[in-house]
Amino acid sequence: MVMVPLSNGPEKALAADTVTVLVAEDEALIRLDLVEMLEELGYRVVGQAGDGQRAVDLARELRPDVVLLDVAMPLRDGLSAAEEIVAGGFGAVVMLTAFSQRDTVARAAEVGVMGYVVKPCSGSDLGPAVEMARARWLQMRDLAEQVGDLSERLAARETVDAAKSLLQETLGLTEAEAFGLLRRQAMDARITLAEAAARIVGGAETSP
Repeated sequence: MVMVPLSNGPEKALAADTVTVLVAEDEALIRLDLVEMLEELGYRVVGQAGDGQRAVDLARELRPDVVLLDVAMPLRDGLSAAEEIVAGGFGAVVMLTAFSQRDTVARAAEVGVMGYVVKPCSGSDLGPAVEMARARWLQMRDLAEQVGDLSERLAARETVDAAKSLLQETLGLTEAEAFGLLRRQAMDARITLAEAAARIVGGAETSP
């Protein structure tokens, strides 16, 4: 996404498609600094959390584009919170930590974290991490939707084929005649072809 340059006036110019961010950091001063940096970069901070469980709750409620999540937090650690946020599809996660240990990075990758920033950080660190996480999240979501659409189309085709075969067997129709009858039933009932086929197949399965 191309960011709109910041104006020189008192008001900040936001991106045309402003990315929303949830900030989860237990140290209040650091959290406020992060919020200020993000807003100066043109992002909209929609929520703040001081512990891991609150971060999960807010992510579920607000569905931000990106969740900036500290690793070490009370009540629930950041990695555990990140795992639930990613699994729930609540937003892309960028981990924020004072630690750069390899095992922490590896664990973050395992739970589906999209970015990683080491404290202390600046706007030049946050901006690219947020943008990259958002882009990766959108790509994964689009891919999941495509796979889901393909699965639905394949399932619908199988149901239609099953209904046609059933009509051919029970009514002695040709494949073309069975398809024509199925299509007329769908049009008369004002439903999709797959729904009409499902009714035929379902009726046959429940018949004594």
